[in-house]
Amino acid sequence: MMMDSLDETLRNAQQALLDARTSEGHWCGELSSSALSTATALCAFTLARDAAKRLDYDGLIDGARQWLITHQNEDGGWGDTVASPTNISTTTLCWAALRVADGDPAAVERASNWLAGEMGELTPRAIAETISARYGVDKTFSIPILTLCALAGCFGEGRSAWRGITPLPFELGALPRRWFNRLGLPVVSYALPALIAVGTVIHHRSPSRNPLIRWIRNLAQPRTLRVLREIQPASGGFLEAAPLTSFVAMSLIGSGRFSDAVTQAGLDFLRETVRPDGSWPIDTNLCTWVTTLSVKALARDGALEGHLDGNERRQLLDWLGAQQGKVPHPYTLAEPGGWAWTDLSGGVPDGDDTPGALLALFHLAEKDDAGQPLDGAITEQARAGVRWLMGLQNKDGGIPTFCRGWGKLPFDKSCPDLTAHTLRAWFIWREALGDEERATLDAAAVRAITFLMAAQATDGHWTPLWFGNQSAPEQENPVYGTALTLGVPKLPDAPVFAPVRDEWAAACERASVWMRQAQGEEGGFGGAPGVEASIEETALALDALCHQDPEAAAPEVVDAIRRGVEWLTEATEGGTMFPAAPIGLYFAKLWYHEQLYPLVHTVSGLAHAQQWLQAFDVNTVAS
Repeated sequence: MMMDSLDETLRNAQQALLDARTSEGHWCGELSSSALSTATALCAFTLARDAAKRLDYDGLIDGARQWLITHQNEDGGWGDTVASPTNISTTTLCWAALRVADGDPAAVERASNWLAGEMGELTPRAIAETISARYGVDKTFSIPILTLCALAGCFGEGRSAWRGITPLPFELGALPRRWFNRLGLPVVSYALPALIAVGTVIHHRSPSRNPLIRWIRNLAQPRTLRVLREIQPASGGFLEAAPLTSFVAMSLIGSGRFSDAVTQAGLDFLRETVRPDGSWPIDTNLCTWVTTLSVKALARDGALEGHLDGNERRQLLDWLGAQQGKVPHPYTLAEPGGWAWTDLSGGVPDGDDTPGALLALFHLAEKDDAGQPLDGAITEQARAGVRWLMGLQNKDGGIPTFCRGWGKLPFDKSCPDLTAHTLRAWFIWREALGDEERATLDAAAVRAITFLMAAQATDGHWTPLWFGNQSAPEQENPVYGTALTLGVPKLPDAPVFAPVRDEWAAACERASVWMRQAQGEEGGFGGAPGVEASIEETALALDALCHQDPEAAAPEVVDAIRRGVEWLTEATEGGTMFPAAPIGLYFAKLWYHEQLYPLVHTVSGLAHAQQWLQAFDVNTVAS
């Protein structure tokens, strides 16, 4: 009976995923609207209107203002999504933006009351201390938030308004970017536009009293502004992200540069990406990421050709191949070979989308009798991607997001989820490499496995970087991190893996036990033990549990898988409903949900469970 229900749910979900494709044949999904993005864009357009005395921004201002007022939480604050609890950063930005944009006084007062309750008093000093404490040594987000407050007039007038804002050393942007990992910058690797633009407005409004520093910054400014122009993508949106682009635009406006080409391109980007309801998402789209996730999910049952015909697979192969980096990236100077999360110009190659693309390429390619891709061009694309990831690997063996060698701030460090994803991509393409390249890859893989074993918590879980859970301790998502890491295939038989083979097997067993213990009484999984279950996290955990050998499965494993299937079947109403949860974590604890995540992960998890349970039943009967 359960298998009949599973089969029907899976068929429904697979069809829903196929129906979600764009007219071009790939997937795009839709990111949740973001109060934080909307607040920053609102502030940028309000400052632009006031600087240029232009009325054509009024519609954008009115729409954003009304969206924020409509989506204010009952307690007076805002979360990152409409399904998120109130937090200090987003509420501070919305409060400041509504103040400068002449928002509803009642909404501003409710926000003021909430902030005063959290901070003790709503003064410039209290705001600066609270926001700075939230982010610690990482200035990537705290200084831009405080800068927005100052530009919005929340801290008063004149130089005194900038007293509590730490100057950013924007002059370092004039130095060769290959030096950045040695400079100990106070912002993460991908925040160079904010470093330059925000640092520029702070210098403009409150220049250093030290004459030497003031002289150096004045001297460096033309060069840093030129760098900003050079790294701005054709779309005008830095990283395709509304918050980062808004911070840059408002900072340049605040330093008297409304007419600057970077400012105008940034405002154009924001104008073009606003939604009909007046809001903005945190990023334009995740098309590449959700497409590779979708391909992997549809391939999970081993019958991708039954879901996508030859022309459809070729179309996807061409689309993915066209997005691979062909030249060094102007932003991070990344070498050719990697993929970004989007097909738009603001994307940057990274250590999660590149392995995702490599796995999708392998599944989409036609294979020979040995199971290897027939098309040599696809294999060459994959080899370039494999080499790109090996070049990204840190000395500790782990994979960071954008740049090798940065590691002083959290979002630049090696992380288990990206490292595990990379190992999956390396192993699936391993046999397509030449002997010398395979030996190099194997050595890199051993270092990656060693990193993962060192990163494992004592209770068996792994903590990811780019996903979290709003209700979990420290807002982390060990279920996601552990699920991704348990997805690493069995280690190859090559002798180089012998020293880590037994220890790695033991680490995976501890993780499997932890995962079973994280399951809720009703069969679902949240981001951590005891946290409310979601479709995304349950499907990911189910997928991970099915990596265990069905021939040797203990009764508790079988029970965990069956209960996960039953929970997922009921939660999706038989594969027909897929409400999204905000488990996506952007930089600086900025939450989002993506409408395709629950659907994609359900397809993958149920397809894997279907195979696993069929194999288990066959083995049970045989024994």
